[in-house]
Amino acid sequence: MTTEADETLLAAAKAGDRSALSTLLAQYEGPIYRFGTTLCGDPERAKDVLQETLLAMARGLPEFRGGSSLSTWAYAIARRFCIKARRKRRHAPELVSLGGDDTDEGRAAVDAPAPDPQPDQALAERRIGAAVQEAIAQLEPAQREVLVLRDVEGLSASEVAEVLDLSVQAVKSRLHRARLTVRKALAPLVEPERAEPSEPSACPDLLAAFSHHLEGDLDTRACEAMEKHLEGCARCRASCSSLKRSLALCRTTPSAEVPRAIQDAVRRAVRELS
Repeated sequence: MTTEADETLLAAAKAGDRSALSTLLAQYEGPIYRFGTTLCGDPERAKDVLQETLLAMARGLPEFRGGSSLSTWAYAIARRFCIKARRKRRHAPELVSLGGDDTDEGRAAVDAPAPDPQPDQALAERRIGAAVQEAIAQLEPAQREVLVLRDVEGLSASEVAEVLDLSVQAVKSRLHRARLTVRKALAPLVEPERAEPSEPSACPDLLAAFSHHLEGDLDTRACEAMEKHLEGCARCRASCSSLKRSLALCRTTPSAEVPRAIQDAVRRAVRELS
C-alpha cells in the first residue's frame, strides 16, 4: 500500500528531485533484495535483480500513473527480472537462505556465540530463524513466491494477484497450501507438545479452514463451527496456534543486508540518468 509519505516522495521524484528519488528507491532496497534472493535461488543473481529493478523503477517513474500501489509495481518489476535470471541459469539451487552470507566467514558468524546476556535465548532465536528460512526455501517456486509476497512482504491477496498476474482465488489456493507446508516443517519448533483428541477421526480439516479464516474467507456459520470444535479439541487448538505462530515468524523475517557496492552502483546510475 502506498503511504502518504510515498506519495510525497513520488511526486518530488517525478518532478526531477534526485534526492527524493534516491530516498524512495532506498526504501525498497532491502525487501527487493530479500525477494530476489528467495526467488532467484542465488544471492549473486539477486544483486543483479535488485540493481535492474531499482533502475527500471527510476526510469519508469515518469510513466507511473498510480493504477497500482508503488509496492505492487516494484515487486512486479522485480519478479520479471527474477524470471529472466532463472532462465539464464536453469540449474540454480532451489534451497537458499533469505539473506546473509554463505561463505565460510558468514557461516562462522552465524555459528559463533552471540555476545548476549542470554546466549541460550539468542541461539534459539537464530535456530528458529534458520528453520523459517529453510522451510520457505523448500517450497516449490509457485507457492514460495505467493507466501513471500503475502506473509513476508505483507502485500494483500489482491496485490499479490496483480504482481503474479493470477486471480485472487488462485493466489489464495497456492497460499493455503504453502502455509500448511511451512507450518508442518516448523511444527517441531512451534508446537512442541501435541495433545491427541479422544476421537481423531472426528476432527475436520481445521488447519485449512483456519488459513481461510485468516484471509476472511469463512462465512459466519463455518467460523462458529470451527470455534466450537476448537473449544473441545486441544490437538486442533495447538495445530491452529502453531500455524499462526509460523506465519508470525515469516512476517518477522529480516530484510537481507544490501551490499554497499550495489547501493553505490545504483546511486551512481540514478545520478547519470538523463
